[in-house]
Amino acid sequence: MKLPRVKIYNTLSGSKEALQPLNGKKINLFVCGPTVYDFLHIGNARISVIFDCFVKYLKQVGFEVFYLQNITDIDDKIIVRAKEKGVSPQDLATVFSDEYFKEMASLGVTAVNKYAKATDYIKEIISQVQRLSDTGYAYQLLDGIYFDISKFRGYGKLSGRTALQAEDSVSRIDYAKDKRNRGDFCLWKFETPSEPSWDSPFGKGRPGWHIEDTAITEHFFGPQYDIHGGGIDLIFPHHEAEITQMESVSGKSPLVKYWMHVGFLTMNGQKMSKSAGGMITINDFLKRYSPQQLRFLLAKSLWHSPLDYSESTMIEVTATLERFSESLRKIKTGKKPGRSAGKLKPLFKKAGEDFYTTLADDFNTPKAFAVLFEFITQINTMLEENAVSKTDAGKIYQFFVQINRIFNIIDFKKLGKTTIPNEVKGLVKVREQHRKLKEWVKSDEVREEIEKYGYTVQDTRDGQVLKKI
Repeated sequence: MKLPRVKIYNTLSGSKEALQPLNGKKINLFVCGPTVYDFLHIGNARISVIFDCFVKYLKQVGFEVFYLQNITDIDDKIIVRAKEKGVSPQDLATVFSDEYFKEMASLGVTAVNKYAKATDYIKEIISQVQRLSDTGYAYQLLDGIYFDISKFRGYGKLSGRTALQAEDSVSRIDYAKDKRNRGDFCLWKFETPSEPSWDSPFGKGRPGWHIEDTAITEHFFGPQYDIHGGGIDLIFPHHEAEITQMESVSGKSPLVKYWMHVGFLTMNGQKMSKSAGGMITINDFLKRYSPQQLRFLLAKSLWHSPLDYSESTMIEVTATLERFSESLRKIKTGKKPGRSAGKLKPLFKKAGEDFYTTLADDFNTPKAFAVLFEFITQINTMLEENAVSKTDAGKIYQFFVQINRIFNIIDFKKLGKTTIPNEVKGLVKVREQHRKLKEWVKSDEVREEIEKYGYTVQDTRDGQVLKKI
């Protein structure tokens, strides 16, 4: 199968563009990771899951990807929370970094090649601040060293804001009364008693938020790379600041060829956030649902569109995955090998082509999943007609195994296992006896009892088929 050219929506241009890496098939990808001061919510998980799926897709279609993600382990938020809890900022950051790694492992997020903690790259951060100072882009105040945004002509090219509009930002603004421009941001914050600090040529202190990312990406990728990802709320001022400081220090443009920003996960129409108090942590969510259900919830909508969470959404997610799993279970455990009809081969070919074609067009997961569900519906009909051979059933099963390497929404280890309660198994036997005696009223009464346990019974020519509701 010839794979179509991959296109992706680029925030920088505001349009879909063909994915053409700077170096052949090699892609350097950086995604903004968490600030580790608290448990993460499922809105944070959306970014991690989306890029995990995207990278695994890119690798499957022939790209070589190095996926780098930073960990902000020194920041104002960490310092404030540590003081509230009476612990050191370093200890707090370590606890929540470890928690983040556990959460990502539980969600099957395995595509990241390197997690880079900001405090491991202080030398690189100091180097960037020094070079920006030496070239006149930065200036010093009593509390730190600031970037003068009026010195960079390209300011605002990602967000569409001008230097004057920078004062609109409410995201981690650096307040200082003597700043040249209200939107100027801090590169290096001078030492404050009881807070972490490092030695530097311009005085003891700690890095500002924006400089951490560009120091890390310059260390791994140099002054330019292929893709930068993150949440849509980071476009301004964070990503705008990254462009401003890196292109100033290197003299090369663009810093990043493609910018990918994931849409918000909202709850009842409101952005899910720790500061607003309206959130569901990843840990709490996984006490009720499986990692596969969370991954499907987060991946089923177009990545740069908003996604609203509700309990009714999870009912739909659970039912959809159960139907999908049940079909794969039939394919795997079917004991009556049939004879494949001639229409299976073209259906199989079309499903594969359509699936990869839709993903190639802006990683369109809703359309890709629709292709899979249509295909599985057709296969179910053919299974009922005993029109799928054992060999072809194996090919179909492996096709879905391959797809699941991208999305990880089906737990294939559990497909062959049944966890039907003994009470339900007993009721099924009782109902079968009533059916044999043509006691239809009693048979229906037993069906109703079975449904109370969350199962339904379908009568087929091969006997009763039990399904989870």
